Amino acid sequence: MNPFDANTAAGEAVLQYGDGEYSVIKPGDFVTCAVTGKKIPIEKLKYWNVDKQEAYVDANASMIGFGLTE
Repeated sequence: MNPFDANTAAGEAVLQYGDGEYSVIKPGDFVTCAVTGKKIPIEKLKYWNVDKQEAYVDANASMIGFGLTE
């Protein structure tokens, strides 16, 4: 993400996840964790799966998302 990808709209964002960065398709305040369903503020987003195009709230959720644990 770069400074020009600022969140200018309330609601859920739509992101395109890449290796080490993401692009904002639709601005918003948060994305939803694919495992827990929790809202993740964009500024706190650290974990995602490029192949599945999913966001994860934390490292534990990402391990489940990647199929490495239950």
